Amino acid sequence: MKNYEIMFIVRPTLSEEEIKKVAASFEKVLKDNGAKDINVKEMGQRELAYEIKDFKSGYYYVINLTSADDKAIKEFDRLALISNDIVRHLVTTVEA
Repeated sequence: MKNYEIMFIVRPTLSEEEIKKVAASFEKVLKDNGAKDINVKEMGQRELAYEIKDFKSGYYYVINLTSADDKAIKEFDRLALISNDIVRHLVTTVEA
């Protein structure tokens, strides 16, 4: 089992309900693809160091999880790249 950390930024123009739906939908994607021990942490709205896609701030989320293979990570990455609601995301492997 590998440990992963995913950080993603949701665009700030969404309502609070819509932001939570985006985070929940991506958490479901991870669960449906075999990820375990999923811990979602909402970091709140923060200013970006530089403008990304014309946004100066965004809602930060950090997800820690474990997975036997990289199926869940690849699916998250694919959907995050397609999604207009995710401004930026980063997936890292965490050493135990």
